[in-house]
Amino acid sequence: MPLDLIEVRKDQLWRSFEILDLPKSRMGAKLVPLYVIEKTDPSVFEHQKLQNLSSNFQREDGTGRPTKKDRRDLDELEIREIDEQKEDL
Repeated sequence: MPLDLIEVRKDQLWRSFEILDLPKSRMGAKLVPLYVIEKTDPSVFEHQKLQNLSSNFQREDGTGRPTKKDRRDLDELEIREIDEQKEDL
């Protein structure tokens, strides 16, 4: 098993690890780098960063398609204006 290449999918990324050696017993997480080297291509991480930036886009209020709440608020205002116009007549 030493010097095997293992691919793991974590957070929608395929990461590659090369196993250098197997420990004789259980160990703490701080010691894992002594037995494993990450071989994942750095471009994969750059691509993930770009995807995260594009998905975190927030719409400013009043721009783009209105939300349900925005639409209900607009409908309520229109109904009030129509009611006020009827009262004036």
